[in-house]
Amino acid sequence: MTDQLLTIIIVIAVIAIVGIGTIALVSKGRKPKTPYTSERDANDPPAGTGTLTEERPDTDTLAPEAPATGATAPTVEEEPALQLEVPAPVQGRLARLRARLTKSNNVFSKGLLALLSQDNIDDDVWDEIEENLLMADLGTEPTLELVDALRERVKIEGSKDPARVKAMLREELLKLVDPTMDRNYLPEPHPDRPSILMVVGVNGVGKTTTIGKMARVLVAEDKDVLLGAADTFRAAAAEQLATWGDRVGVPTVRSEIDGADPASVAYEAVAAGIDQQVDIVMIDTAGRLQNKVGLMDELGKIKRVVEKKATVDEVLLVLDATTGQNGLSQAKVFSEVVNVSGIVLTKLDGTAKGGIVVAIQRQLGVPVKLVGLGEGPDDLAPFDPEEFVDALLEG
Repeated sequence: MTDQLLTIIIVIAVIAIVGIGTIALVSKGRKPKTPYTSERDANDPPAGTGTLTEERPDTDTLAPEAPATGATAPTVEEEPALQLEVPAPVQGRLARLRARLTKSNNVFSKGLLALLSQDNIDDDVWDEIEENLLMADLGTEPTLELVDALRERVKIEGSKDPARVKAMLREELLKLVDPTMDRNYLPEPHPDRPSILMVVGVNGVGKTTTIGKMARVLVAEDKDVLLGAADTFRAAAAEQLATWGDRVGVPTVRSEIDGADPASVAYEAVAAGIDQQVDIVMIDTAGRLQNKVGLMDELGKIKRVVEKKATVDEVLLVLDATTGQNGLSQAKVFSEVVNVSGIVLTKLDGTAKGGIVVAIQRQLGVPVKLVGLGEGPDDLAPFDPEEFVDALLEG
C-alpha cells in the first residue's frame, strides 16, 4: 500500500468518525428537556418524541382545567352595558329659577316694592328707583320707560297697597321682557334634511357645556340630534362635546387633527346628519373674541360653507349673564357677523342681575330663548317671560 493511499484511507476514517459524533450530539440537543404532559394538538407528534423545534401547545386551544373537588369554577363578569342618562323633562325646569334668583331679586322684590309703597313718593324716591333699576342692568332706555309708566299709574291709582303695587310692577316688567317675542328654540322640521343650529359665543361663557345641556333638552323633547365639533382651536373641546353627547346617546362628528379647518368639520357634520336622517344638527364653534377680526371672519366662513349643504335655521349666541352690560358689545358684533336669531343666557343663577334679559333683547331685537340656571347637567331651561318676572318679584 502506497503512502498516498494510506493517507486517503486515514482522512476518510477521520471524516466518518467526526460525522457520526456530530449527528449524535445534534440529535441529543434537539430532544425536549421534558416530555409534553398536556393534551396535544392534532398537528403535534406523540408525547415523548423529539421534534425539530420545541413548540409549546397553543394555550388558546387547550381545554380549561377542571376545578378541584368542592371548588367553584371562576366566573367571567361581563361589562355592564352603557346606561344612557335620561334627561329631566323640559316642563318645569324654569320653576327652579325662583330658588336660584334669591341673591339677585332684592332690587325688585324688596327694594323697589319698599320704595313704591311709601306714603310720599317724591322726585327723590323716583330717582332712587331709577338708580336701582340701572344697577340691575336693565339698561337706560328700558329703565326710563319703566319709571315713566310706574309714575303715571301710581299717580292715577294712588294705591299704596303692597299687593297692588307689586301687581303694577309685574305688569310693567312683563311688558319690557316682551312675551310676544318668538322664543321657539326648535326650528321647523324639514322633510329632506335636519334643522341646523349654529352656536357661537366668546371664550369663558360655557358655550360647549351649554351645547351639551341643549342636547339633553332636545333629547328630552324626543329629537334625534347630532353634534358637530367645529371648535378645533381649543384643546379637548371636541372630546368635551363628545362626552356630553355620549351621556345621552347623541353622536358627535369631530376631526382627529388638531387645528383642522372648522368649516370642513361643520360641513361634514351636516352631511352626516343628512345621511343619518337626524332631526337636528348642532354645530359648536370656537370661543371667538369679538375684537379679533380674523376669527370673526372664520365664523362667517363656517356659516357660508354649511349653507352649501343646508340652510342654517338658527344661530344661538351664548352669553354670560354675570357680565352685564359688557355682554351687550359682544352680542352686537356677533349679530352683525352671523345674524344671531336667539340668545342663550348662562349663569342666571344667583349673582346675575335679571335686568340684562331686557337690555339684550332691546339692543339686538332677538329674544332670550334658553337660560342656564346652574352647574347641573339639566340646569338649562326654555325661557318663559312670566316665570322669569315672577322669580324676580318673589321675596
